[in-house]
Amino acid sequence: MKAIDFIVTAQDLAGANRRGRPRETNLRRAVSTTYYALFHCLAACCADMVVGGSGSNRSRAAWRQAYRALQHGPARQRCERQHIIAKFPDEIQDFADLFVDMQKKRHGADYDPDATAAYDPDTAFSRSNVIQDIAVAENAINHFSNAPVRDRRAFAVYVLLDIRRD
Repeated sequence: MKAIDFIVTAQDLAGANRRGRPRETNLRRAVSTTYYALFHCLAACCADMVVGGSGSNRSRAAWRQAYRALQHGPARQRCERQHIIAKFPDEIQDFADLFVDMQKKRHGADYDPDATAAYDPDTAFSRSNVIQDIAVAENAINHFSNAPVRDRRAFAVYVLLDIRRD
């Protein structure tokens, strides 16, 4: 699974390349899929940085375990700690901020039949809002992926592993 594939699917669901108004359920799924693009980007980063990328001599089982170790709630909580996130480069800060924002929007899209808080109440899940979120996520993923390896590695360890105080 690649993050860009989730972005393309979200664009399809939002009707980015079609005329006519998409169903609200498609827009909601597009919001959810956009979040999952960010999540899978981060999961792959964690696995690549901890175990090794595709070009390395890595254990597939270990890579999969590192990929699957990322948890939604704890990752969001770490991304919300601005005093720590501020120590990372802008590309990672922007990614972390968007990760938090899109997770909230995904929860609204997936679980709240009256969800409008994440968007302007007058437009709710409008095509333009959703397409903008998709574009912002695609941009954030591209910038995050181009951040220095040492910073992505530090971020992966930060969101993936428990913090010990001793």
